[in-house]
Amino acid sequence: MARLAQTAGLTDVQQEILSTVRDFVDKEIIPVATELEHRDEYPQAIVDGLKELGLFGLMIPEEYGGLGESLLTYALCVEEIARGWMSVSGIINTHFIVAYMLKQHGTQEQKDHFLPRMAAGDIRGAFSMSEPGLGSDVSAITSKAVKDGDEYVLNGQKMWLTNGGTSSLVAVLVRSDEGHAEGTAPHKSMTTFLVEKEPGFGEVRPGLTIPGKIDKMGYKGVDTTELIMDGLRIPADRVLGGVTGRGFYQMMDGVEVGRVNVAARGCGVAQRAFELGVQYAQQRHTFGKPIAQHQAIQFKLAEMATKVEAAHAMMVNAARKKDSGERNDLEAGMAKYLASEYCKEVVEDAFRIHGGYGFSKEYEIERLYREAPMLLIGEGTAEIQKMIIGRRLLEEYRFQG
Repeated sequence: MARLAQTAGLTDVQQEILSTVRDFVDKEIIPVATELEHRDEYPQAIVDGLKELGLFGLMIPEEYGGLGESLLTYALCVEEIARGWMSVSGIINTHFIVAYMLKQHGTQEQKDHFLPRMAAGDIRGAFSMSEPGLGSDVSAITSKAVKDGDEYVLNGQKMWLTNGGTSSLVAVLVRSDEGHAEGTAPHKSMTTFLVEKEPGFGEVRPGLTIPGKIDKMGYKGVDTTELIMDGLRIPADRVLGGVTGRGFYQMMDGVEVGRVNVAARGCGVAQRAFELGVQYAQQRHTFGKPIAQHQAIQFKLAEMATKVEAAHAMMVNAARKKDSGERNDLEAGMAKYLASEYCKEVVEDAFRIHGGYGFSKEYEIERLYREAPMLLIGEGTAEIQKMIIGRRLLEEYRFQG
């Protein structure tokens, strides 16, 4: 077993789950990932296999048919899946965030209605905050919901939905001024709606259109789309939690655990890049010996391995903090920031070790080189993470002058 990125204190059940997932990744994902990625093909057989393993319900409570596992277990599984192909971990992550939001904030009726089918993988989740004119500035959302009897009418355009086409349930954040006084802070006049739809593209229900997939540099296979609402009517009982004005807080809670997930993805991709680099360095010969015996390459491998280990430790710490019931936005922000930056650096070093062959689509490192940048912006850019970290540090270390 590899020495890097080991996690102390796991239960026998956790170790068994991780062993099963790692075996699945080695046998079912890694051998086909690059071919599927080059075709930008949705990995249906892989997703079906994950469904059979019960991973879509990993953190959903047992009373709803899930496995009731911790965020740590989930993050370690994501790390393994991302090591095989990051796009697959994205399919799981968006589903998980919606399930988590339902578990934490949904009404009892909403939990009973959605969670059992989400645990079985029969309902796939997606969530939507971004819009074409905004990214990190969530307060600038312009999509709007207007009350009309027992329904709300939603209008607006959303952007960057992972699972936009394949999902059947989308948690959508929009502005809802109903019941809020003029001048109310923007984040206090937002509501999350649970929007059910048919999988696919085009008009997937009256008033709701999912255009075709966005063509991306990397992160292929998984469908990333827009979402257009034009007179979309949603029953009032599909307001997450049953009360308007709480959407921002609900989404931020979901994104907080999502940042642990992105950190885990960064760890997984970095691990795979290190594996490829250290393997190639022992196979490639220059000046009469394997390049791994050149000091310059050994220095690179040492730096790469240290970054893998550090990122993994911070990710585990953030997950355990959340599992303990404590606030973890500081730890999650640090883990996401460090893991994504280190992932980029480790992948680039592995790319350099491969030399000219790293530029060839025949080598797996070429795919990783295109995938790593997504982690720099997903679930908040590095600059946003630094803002979160800085503010929290000032709270913790407030000067008493």
